Amino acid sequence: MRHRLAFATGLAALLCVVGRLDGWTVPNLTFQPSNPPTSWPQWRGPSRDGVVPAASVPKAWPAALQEGWSAQVGEGYSTPVVGGGRVFVHSRRDPDEIVTAFDLATGKQIWSDTHRAPFTKNQYASAMAKGPNATPLLAGSRLYTFGVSAVLTAYDAVSGRVVWRHDYTKDIDSSKLFCGTSASPILVDGAVLVHVGDDRGGVFRAFDAETGRLRWEQKGPGPGYASPVLATIQGEKQIVTMTDKSVVGVSTGTGAILWSFPFPDEWNENIVTPVIAGSTIIVSGIRKGTFGLAVGKTGAAWSVTQKWHSPDTAMYMSTPVLHGGVLYGLSTKRKGQFFALDSETGRTLWMTDGREGANAHLVVAGANLVVQLDSGEMLVAPVSKTGFKAEHRYPVGKSATYTHPVLTPGGVLVRDQTHLRFWRY
Repeated sequence: MRHRLAFATGLAALLCVVGRLDGWTVPNLTFQPSNPPTSWPQWRGPSRDGVVPAASVPKAWPAALQEGWSAQVGEGYSTPVVGGGRVFVHSRRDPDEIVTAFDLATGKQIWSDTHRAPFTKNQYASAMAKGPNATPLLAGSRLYTFGVSAVLTAYDAVSGRVVWRHDYTKDIDSSKLFCGTSASPILVDGAVLVHVGDDRGGVFRAFDAETGRLRWEQKGPGPGYASPVLATIQGEKQIVTMTDKSVVGVSTGTGAILWSFPFPDEWNENIVTPVIAGSTIIVSGIRKGTFGLAVGKTGAAWSVTQKWHSPDTAMYMSTPVLHGGVLYGLSTKRKGQFFALDSETGRTLWMTDGREGANAHLVVAGANLVVQLDSGEMLVAPVSKTGFKAEHRYPVGKSATYTHPVLTPGGVLVRDQTHLRFWRY
């Protein structure tokens, strides 16, 4: 009960991130194909690893950021995505979920879609917003959203027209989930993959990205709150993700579970997205610490073993980032400690004293770590194997801020409790 109440009153609020285009024109606005050098098209960026494209990294960080445009968007913990000169935001004005497209340069609204999304919250998470939690996926001409009640929608990114939609609201019991559906969709080989379910069990599903046709589905464990990542292990492409009680590798062709590593938690709070560090898969939990796993295959048989364990770096909702073989993150211990680990051995390289904050979303931007704190403050600190020193501190969120900062060539997008804000370099 104690942990559940803590979840409700504070840290829990942090959860809840293809086709060919030739360009289209709508009244006075043009949408161009997603531009890989500058886009932020999905959870944790182009490669889902928290690394900012070089073209979006400022040459020098200014003493202060200039306040640009802002827009009231509603509540939610879904990170905005960027591509083709547009910003797309998934939000909520209860009982509706809203998807909105803005012009990146001006903040002008281009289109908006609203649909009813009733959601009954878990009684122990009553203090938090009702999501949405999953970050959209922008792929070519399509935008895909996955709502808090497991509604998967494909939009025409130009006009906002709903191309297809699958509603699994009746398949889940939201009272069995603290925050509802949270795992961000991922695109693999022309298919959008999602994990639908609750504490009673789940289903992995893959849909043709263009038509919405179901390619395959596979029953399995219930989903965790973390988002999946793509890995190729011994030549086999697979999804690595957290379920409610384990870490698994899932075949991208069939949904079959290739391997599984037990990762039970008292409240099924498997939230941190796995990090692929060469041959090591890194996972973490608030009550378990951080683990390095080795996955291999002999003949047709897969195996997974523990390589190392770091009990002092216990992450809750803050996914770490990898740079040069070093893992940088925020541990929940001592009210928040930034740390650096050797990703191969798990050895701690450094750790701050504490009281850094309840949550932090980290990205790697060139030679710096950019850290968005839940307080609304954004830090910029050099990537270092010897210690952490914030060289810049920017007050960018005007209320509680629980999503990744999105860097663009002209400035940074920040979503706080009610608004989307663009700050210029």
